[in-house]
Amino acid sequence: MKIRIKGNTLRLRLSQSEVEEVKSEGRTSDSINFGVRKLIYTLQVIDQPEVTASYDGDFIMIDVPSQVSEQWVSSNQVGFEAEQPLKDGDKLHILVEKDFQCLNPRRGEDESDLFDNPLNDVC
Repeated sequence: MKIRIKGNTLRLRLSQSEVEEVKSEGRTSDSINFGVRKLIYTLQVIDQPEVTASYDGDFIMIDVPSQVSEQWVSSNQVGFEAEQPLKDGDKLHILVEKDFQCLNPRRGEDESDLFDNPLNDVC
């Protein structure tokens, strides 16, 4: 699972096996090891009405309603997004997508578990 953070935008990209794990287990996680500490990020399916994200200590949690998850994992739908209101009046933009193979493969990068890029059919 890839995580991208820019300003108030949190974006996750999931491989085929991670999407399958969400479908079968209701969650998937990954982490980055900084030596002394790890940042763990998890996407989980829970019974709630909206997509939300939280940050607590070394954990980023993205909670996804089961209806949103079921539609996404069982279709060609690329992703889903939500805006979470923040206490200061700002918003956190949350985007979750299936990760596609690059049109121009990058040297040294294993893309075997990524989704076929739909633009490959156009070429």
